[in-house]
Amino acid sequence: KIFMNTLKYLQSNEFLLDVDLWRLFANLEELNKISLSFLKTFFETVKEHVSKSDSPVDFSFLLRMFFQGDLCQTHQIYCLNYTSAVFYLEKLRQREDFGIYLKWCEQNEQCKKLHLPELLVAPLHRLTRYPLLLNNIWKRSTDEIEKGFIHSLKEKVEKSIWDLEGKVKWLDNFQKFRQLQEVIIWPQVWDRDKRFFVPECLKQSLRENSSENILASVNRLLLHEGRLTLAESTRLLDVYLFLFNDFLLITKMKRNKKKFGGSDTNLIPVCPSLTPELQSFIREGGFCTVLDQPIPLDRLILKNIEHIHITVFSLRNAFLIQHENRYQQCIAVFLLQAPTETSKATWMSQIEMAISSHLTQSENKKSTTFCFPVESSKI
Repeated sequence: KIFMNTLKYLQSNEFLLDVDLWRLFANLEELNKISLSFLKTFFETVKEHVSKSDSPVDFSFLLRMFFQGDLCQTHQIYCLNYTSAVFYLEKLRQREDFGIYLKWCEQNEQCKKLHLPELLVAPLHRLTRYPLLLNNIWKRSTDEIEKGFIHSLKEKVEKSIWDLEGKVKWLDNFQKFRQLQEVIIWPQVWDRDKRFFVPECLKQSLRENSSENILASVNRLLLHEGRLTLAESTRLLDVYLFLFNDFLLITKMKRNKKKFGGSDTNLIPVCPSLTPELQSFIREGGFCTVLDQPIPLDRLILKNIEHIHITVFSLRNAFLIQHENRYQQCIAVFLLQAPTETSKATWMSQIEMAISSHLTQSENKKSTTFCFPVESSKI
């Protein structure tokens, strides 16, 4: 609230007017109001019991009012905005004026030397503690009807948390893929390979069938990613690999030679769920150009490079990826080198598991597609 109220005060004096309060703090005020109301009602009940010692303490109506009411729902709204808030904060922290505001707030004794990211996550932790609280009440309850009610309430809150986890993962994945769509550049076929000649008059019609939205699928997951070295005939090339649950994408890492207005590249918002290496690369204005077409996992052959070949050809931590077409013809080969032997083992393991999982899912789909009911003898 120190950060939120300070920002409100600054905006009332026409500072940081472009900072969106909702994107940063969501429904924090509503969450505080409901939590405080819960606390006050609780203490009023305790106070009433103390003043009338003969009256039994009945907390069930209190628990019903809040846990079946707005408490969990309000928490869900806040938690669903959390990833977006961290993403937005990461962008704002690069600004000098916003940095001064953060430092001023952090000096407040009530913050206990905690920074804003550490404070924003607190309501998420509180939500996960509610089932523990209800479980402790359930253990100490003596009335069977009350025990049954509290147990059902605990299950309801746990289900709410499970549902929320699914939504948060989906949102996190959505934001990650949205950023990847901005960072990954898909060159046109005539730029990728000079053998293909396309007259200027036909290029526009081919551009309309672009594959830039290939990452927009809601069912696609990013399983593993990282920087490797691609061994070409005359040079070594820095590449960044993205292993999805249905294909492997090999991209060239390119840094922007032109700086957009000096330090403006630092203002590029970076999704916090990306790897630190890729976050740093994006902040530097870098982008990834697709080296070749995506390699479907059911057409990918993975081969280890034997130690003798590594020694003879001065390779290090190397493995081979072979792309086959539907007729089992090899149409591309990529000789990749990992920075360490451990990294190589991880990559090979991740690719093998992804291929196995993808093939299993494909087989399951086929079996359900061709599983027709037995034909009736009357037909």
